[in-house]
Amino acid sequence: MTDFTCIKKYQPKPLVGAIELHRPEALNALSLQLMIELVQAVEAYDKNPDIRCIVIHGSAKAFAAGADIKEMADAGTIEMLERDQFARWERIRQCKTPLIAAVSGFALGGGCELTMHCDMIVASETAQFGQPEINLGAMPGAGGTQRLTRAIGKALAMEMVLTGRMMGAAEALRTGLVNRVVPVEGYLNEAFALAAEVASKAPISARLAKEAVLKAFSTTLEGGLEFERKNFYMLFASEDQKEGMAAFVEKRKPIWKGK
Repeated sequence: MTDFTCIKKYQPKPLVGAIELHRPEALNALSLQLMIELVQAVEAYDKNPDIRCIVIHGSAKAFAAGADIKEMADAGTIEMLERDQFARWERIRQCKTPLIAAVSGFALGGGCELTMHCDMIVASETAQFGQPEINLGAMPGAGGTQRLTRAIGKALAMEMVLTGRMMGAAEALRTGLVNRVVPVEGYLNEAFALAAEVASKAPISARLAKEAVLKAFSTTLEGGLEFERKNFYMLFASEDQKEGMAAFVEKRKPIWKGK
């Protein structure tokens, strides 16, 4: 069993895997060690057929307040290139299992980017999203300029990136950045309930559907429709598709096998 020092890994519900970012002394700043452990945990869940949805969360005070600035303040260009830290972010993006971010408190810089690597976001009323890298003489580097723009549009994304201002939970909901906002005392349970609902569906269907939705951001409408149809047809080779449609006809609850 892997020993983690910066995260906690547990199962809050059947078929749901949870990962808690746990660096309370640094508001869960995304250090190199934390990112290594996070990727290991995500990939382990992704390979586990008994995990059908993953929830990533921090504390009530902070999801993650950003990258660990102390680790990069004195780095040069070549060192940053050789460090290749964004390769780990790409591995999270490649996760096939649906990902949900449960956010309370600060989700800034890399923390905000991590929430946007997830497929859905449940926020507490205290959640604050932002890309404040401009205040450090830098800019987002883990997808913030791209994913934030796709989520909330050019004008708002440009304002947040160029001024560093934060967006509260209510505005995040209004602009489409998050799925729902709940009181802080219930945000984790809300995320786990959403994860359990996703996990109750046919797992192969969920994975292929996630893949098709994400494809919409990297291709044309025509290319996306073609990709969607191929995934749709592919599901007719699965036992779950036969079971799901048979259960519908027979008016009973389907039993998914993930095959």
